Amino acid sequence: MRTKQIHTFEDIEKFKTQLLNWAQQFDEVVWLDSNPNTNKNEQKHYSYDAILAVEAFTSIKTDYHQGFEKLKEYQGYTNDWIFGYLTYDLKNDTEALKSSKFDGLGFSDMCFFQPKKVFLISGNQVEIQYLNFVDDEIDDDLLAIKIRTQVARGQAYSDIKIKLRTHKDAYFEKVNTMLEHIYRGDIYEANFCQEFYAENKEINPLETYQKLNSISKPPFAAFIKLEDKYVLSASPERYLKKQGNTIISQPIKGTAKRAMNTADDNLLKTNLHKDKKERSENIMIVDLVRNDLSKTALKGSVKVEELCKIYTFQQVHHMISTITSQVDPSTHPVDIIKSTFPMGSMTGAPKLSAMKIIETLEDCKRGIYSGAIGYFTPTGDFDFNVVIRSILYNKTKKFVSYSVGGAITAKSDPLKEYEECLIKAKAMRDVLEN
Repeated sequence: MRTKQIHTFEDIEKFKTQLLNWAQQFDEVVWLDSNPNTNKNEQKHYSYDAILAVEAFTSIKTDYHQGFEKLKEYQGYTNDWIFGYLTYDLKNDTEALKSSKFDGLGFSDMCFFQPKKVFLISGNQVEIQYLNFVDDEIDDDLLAIKIRTQVARGQAYSDIKIKLRTHKDAYFEKVNTMLEHIYRGDIYEANFCQEFYAENKEINPLETYQKLNSISKPPFAAFIKLEDKYVLSASPERYLKKQGNTIISQPIKGTAKRAMNTADDNLLKTNLHKDKKERSENIMIVDLVRNDLSKTALKGSVKVEELCKIYTFQQVHHMISTITSQVDPSTHPVDIIKSTFPMGSMTGAPKLSAMKIIETLEDCKRGIYSGAIGYFTPTGDFDFNVVIRSILYNKTKKFVSYSVGGAITAKSDPLKEYEECLIKAKAMRDVLEN
């Protein structure tokens, strides 16, 4: 079905830049970058350093109604590489929920495509996989990629002024309402998010992504172009990975800023590791993930590999736990995702109650924010990130948006939660406002 070739490049970083520039001619682009030079020592469970998928041969785009069943059917039908995204609103497929909030972006609830052309990068080697009927284009494409220079730069972004969907006083009021739910015992924890946006503004998506990636260098970066919709993601978080019969989840809960001075930075890291509130947040989500994974796991196979480990990124320190399980080979990969979706780190505990409360308090539809971007392999393995630290753009509507959130627990201080949101939003705001 696919013609495969392996090529070696001396300057792989240069080739990656050229490859992503070349990809801009297509209507369907998914670029996933683990930024291995920055994260190799920190992150385990890598498959590839970077992947590019372009040009749809077949595709599926749908709303949440029976979304996972449609994906299951599509994945089985193609039996090939498929790339795309799941929005947060697919929760309405897994539970009796609905989303009726404002949506300025207009992404479909789910979209996947089977690419004609796939590039898999590991070290300085690139494995090229083209569908057989386009394999005569490989040599011409490689030549075009090698002579590709930087695409034309867009206008400066200095005229972009970011607006808040939820103003500070309203944010405090909403967090206090959430705290009342916690004190009453409706929930233990919930992730509360807010949107920052700009209307009637044009950006250069590739340049914006490159700026965001250069200051963040996260392990789950993604650039998505699907016709006029773009996701420019600097995500540090893995949602779910399937490798053979092993399932891996790596939720983030717990954030601290970085310091310029090494001693101060190490102190911030140590304080985060010892912080009782942050640890309790993380452990609650670990319990939720263990419960989610147990729905498809072989009995007794759910294990916590790492609990509350501190990982350091360019902008922040994060507390991450790693939970794994084993599944029966006959378990459908889409069922594994459906049984854990949406991810616990972006919902709360108990999950259903948290999602209901989130829906009443947040001011806009989350859409692809706090959903997942990733791929399925021809053998049914998969890997998906969590869509956070991401700039979302509808080119036709000229609407730019990013959202940030934080976990609210009984120990939450609304002011500190608000400040944490601003720390998380800093990279996106810096890139957009120059």
